[in-house]
Amino acid sequence: MLLPPCVDDYVSADNPVRAIDAFVDSMDLAELGFQHAQGSISSGQPAYAPQALLKLYLYSYLMRVRSSRMIERETRRNLEVMWLIGGLQPSYKTISNFRKDNAKALKAANRDFVMLCKSLELFGGELAAIDGSFFRGNVAKESIYTQARLKKLLKRIDAHIQAYLQELEAADAAGGEHAEEAAPLAAKLADLKTRQAHYETQLARLKESGETQYAEVDPDARLLTKTGQHVAGYNVQIATDAKHKLMVHCEVTSDGNDTQQLAPVAQEVKAILDVDTLEVVADAGYYNQEQIRQCLDAGITPYVPVVEHGAKEGERLPRTAFIFEEEANRYRCPEGQYLHFRRAVKEGEHTTFNYVSKAATCANCPLRQRCLPSKTRYREIYRWEHEALLDTHRQRMKQAGSSMMRTRASMVEHPFGTLKRWCGWVHFLVRGKEKVSGEMNLLMLCYNLKRVLSIFGIDKFREILKQRAKGANSSLKMAAATLFFHFVRRQLAEFTSRLDFLFLERRNGYRPAKV
Repeated sequence: MLLPPCVDDYVSADNPVRAIDAFVDSMDLAELGFQHAQGSISSGQPAYAPQALLKLYLYSYLMRVRSSRMIERETRRNLEVMWLIGGLQPSYKTISNFRKDNAKALKAANRDFVMLCKSLELFGGELAAIDGSFFRGNVAKESIYTQARLKKLLKRIDAHIQAYLQELEAADAAGGEHAEEAAPLAAKLADLKTRQAHYETQLARLKESGETQYAEVDPDARLLTKTGQHVAGYNVQIATDAKHKLMVHCEVTSDGNDTQQLAPVAQEVKAILDVDTLEVVADAGYYNQEQIRQCLDAGITPYVPVVEHGAKEGERLPRTAFIFEEEANRYRCPEGQYLHFRRAVKEGEHTTFNYVSKAATCANCPLRQRCLPSKTRYREIYRWEHEALLDTHRQRMKQAGSSMMRTRASMVEHPFGTLKRWCGWVHFLVRGKEKVSGEMNLLMLCYNLKRVLSIFGIDKFREILKQRAKGANSSLKMAAATLFFHFVRRQLAEFTSRLDFLFLERRNGYRPAKV
């Protein structure tokens, strides 16, 4: 004990905190948009540099500690945290404000790490899996109102108001001792009328805006429902690459389903990976004809299970039982009869073509009971103008759909399970879509960082980050040298121009002015 160990002795060489320290030191936080990262001193500036707070957040989220008060406690008792941030002890308010005020910068930091993974060739760029999951927000279900719920509450309040009015009339009629009961009844009645006016205002606002619901605490959160599950929060989309199961992109939405998410997420992944073609796989919740068309137009091949709407199998002949003959522009039914083109139907930006059979032919068909409803004399089919793309998609799913679905489960189910286990019961601690998106990107960054450390090992990854930092410093030095060179050249040009002018004056007999 004559030579007691220092804090550095408690942090082994293969400790992940050393990788976190090297990673943050290799980043240009000012360029990424972190507040107060320029190094200058200004009024109202916080007492702690963003580098220290970002290191603290990365370590805490990896250790499943997300509450700002709990993170503050770690700075006072955790030796790894003391080593990582140099013994600093920011308050929980400072810690919380950093996460709240740097939402966009956290997204930029996550994208920076994705680009680092891309430069290290950790992405295959051939196949990506897309999935969505409901994440609980920092909001209660009771604080989210739908039109149906508002109408139900107004109806209940109206019944209470009528009951109180009757009690007030009875107390006034009785007089005497019963008159003392009128005062509390009147106060309750006034409170009910205030709540009634508030709910009526919110209901009118919903009808005017066209929204289906609103939240008082977090205006961007929604009450989401899927397969009997009710969650107050957000629908989070992620995409993972097949090579190392690393996440490429994440997106926070308020949509109650995934039908409009396939093309936007897939196109974003393709842009990040910077590839000419890409295959994406998703579950049946993403099936949407227009989304599939947009993917194919963008050079993306989707693998999504086909969802056929209409009567159930066994109750009525499905649409797939009819074969389309493209050259003749008609459908052939299982009995060999034809459905001919009748008209084109324009619905918004989409056009569908209507094909119908002959009533006389269907009247004598042996499959009439299975094909037609009791009050319908003929069969009709509507074909989308881009139906040929869907036919190719159906054929593609028949050939490789089963294997692709197994691959999808192995790629994208694990990240969601891991992230929700890290988060616990409440998934997001901030409110508002922008801030929630920042926290989600922080979670994604921590998930990818942990996987990259498993791939390379801590020592090799630290060496990579050192080379990256050297390259950044070299680039900064070169940029500074370039700026200095242009400055000197401009000054010399101005000086030369001034000398030329003076010589010209002397040659013409003018007395030169003082320089």
